[in-house]
Amino acid sequence: MFLEFFVFRKIASKFHLQDSAFGDYNYLTTFEASKNNFSMSITKHNWTKDEIIAIYNKPMMDLLYEAATIHRQKHDPNVVQVSTLLSIKTGGCPEDCGYCPQAARYNTGVEGNDLMSVSQVKAQALRAKSSGSSRVCMGAAWRNVKDGEEFDQVLEMVRTINKLDMEVCCTLGMITENQAQRLAEAGLYAYNHNLDTSEEYYKDVISTRGFEDRLQTIENVRKTNVTVCSGGIIGMGESIEDRAGMLVALSTLNPQPESVPINALVAVEGTPMEEEKPVEIWEMIRMVATTRIVMPDTQVRLSAGRTNMSREGQAMCFFAGANSIFAGDKLLTTPNPDVQEDMKMFDLLGLIPQKPFVKVSQPQTVEAADSQFTSLGEKPKWSRPGHTIEKNLEASIKSKI
Repeated sequence: MFLEFFVFRKIASKFHLQDSAFGDYNYLTTFEASKNNFSMSITKHNWTKDEIIAIYNKPMMDLLYEAATIHRQKHDPNVVQVSTLLSIKTGGCPEDCGYCPQAARYNTGVEGNDLMSVSQVKAQALRAKSSGSSRVCMGAAWRNVKDGEEFDQVLEMVRTINKLDMEVCCTLGMITENQAQRLAEAGLYAYNHNLDTSEEYYKDVISTRGFEDRLQTIENVRKTNVTVCSGGIIGMGESIEDRAGMLVALSTLNPQPESVPINALVAVEGTPMEEEKPVEIWEMIRMVATTRIVMPDTQVRLSAGRTNMSREGQAMCFFAGANSIFAGDKLLTTPNPDVQEDMKMFDLLGLIPQKPFVKVSQPQTVEAADSQFTSLGEKPKWSRPGHTIEKNLEASIKSKI
């Protein structure tokens, strides 16, 4: 204890920090101080599962302090990126993801809709921009992108939103390298493709695609100038080891994803995971903090499940390193806090919405007529493992009764 106090005095003395309450010195608390006066955290690409589990299980105060320190070294702790998630094609998905209410095989009450028009998407983007969002993420309930009129329409949506000086993200399922290049030419800023969980637990969640397909899509995106957004979901019945395994998979990517969404499962009636208990806020805080330590440069997004979190709980997540949220009353098909409530929370916490193109410069939009990459009519053979997940099968059968 004496040694710790001695070291603390030496550090504080170096930075001339005096505090009458202690009679001596206090900690640095500002972004500039931590950025300038502490050694910068180095990005590591060879994390092991055991190392990450050890971080996750640290005493909470130690975990928070380490995560917050690293967060302040790499980011302004008072700036949070705000995204709006827009479902441009809802329902009817052929996949069997155990968490997803958009899977056609489950009876979840989700009303499907055809692909939105470009004008509809533009109107929603303008609304999001006026509410403080710097990014629009468009999601389509597809297994994978198919060349044709619908994809051409999505490309036009990307061009339209980029011209509004907003960051554009898409989550459309698996894509080929050529499709990724076409999205990049249109002005796409980020592509979301979540790993969802560890490779080991993945087979207990989804049987209609393989974990390697996720990695291949990310690799295809990396061959362009588009940034990568990839994270996962906790609360699906996975173990701490699985959570660590997911972070191993993400952190060993080089470069690491620019955005990592951390979702808490929203258990929807009719899905195989409808009986899963809500994630405790402390689990979210631990997951956010661990992600921040393991991937110091990435933007950690506090995503699905915020309706079950108090403002105090969300504040702890921001302190632990979360610096991005999804705003708007719906995330694809699940509830989300109202944007005005989020802005009230920002005011209370002194948070500022991040401006667009702060991390990466705005991509140039190439018009369709000038594109170097055109439709190849590709029919890639993405994997179909085909094993049986009993709870997924039961939910599918139940939906037909």
